[in-house]
Amino acid sequence: MELAEVCAGRGLLLGPVFKDVASGGSLAGRRDLRRALAAVRRGEASGIVVPRLDRLSRSVYDFSGLLRRSRREGWQLVLADLGLDLTTPTGELIAVILAALAEFERRLIGLNTRNALAVKKAQGVRLGRPPAVPAAVRERIRQERAAGHTWRQIAEMLNRDRVPTAHGGICWHPSVTRWVYERSDL
Repeated sequence: MELAEVCAGRGLLLGPVFKDVASGGSLAGRRDLRRALAAVRRGEASGIVVPRLDRLSRSVYDFSGLLRRSRREGWQLVLADLGLDLTTPTGELIAVILAALAEFERRLIGLNTRNALAVKKAQGVRLGRPPAVPAAVRERIRQERAAGHTWRQIAEMLNRDRVPTAHGGICWHPSVTRWVYERSDL
């Protein structure tokens, strides 16, 4: 259901629209949610409408905090997918139960993903994007080490010469120079 339809159905005027691409796992790093909360705080909006509970939060703690905050500050929180009146004890109870289920689902997804990755790793599948250390850099690290330089000294030389790392950065660390030296499959 579109937010405009939800607002029209509830007699609300749709104000500024903010769109986080996060899945609701945590409120941390949710720039557009912070912007929406600031708009409410400034009086530019009388509430926040979200399409689905799990897009807002998959954390009972975070969701309960937002619910308490809306009640304390006097603004409306509308979850379009539920059609609940969150100003009533019953509506709030059902929403918190559903938030607990969303958190449970998020944790199960994480567990299943970790288990599947562990199986793949045990099967010898290389996970993640492959490092891209050019042969010339690998050879330089080998030569510097053969010349008696420490891992720290090699990292400092690479940083001084602004040699790109495997993923385009320019900050070499001693542990990374050692890792590159010890890997024959790069």
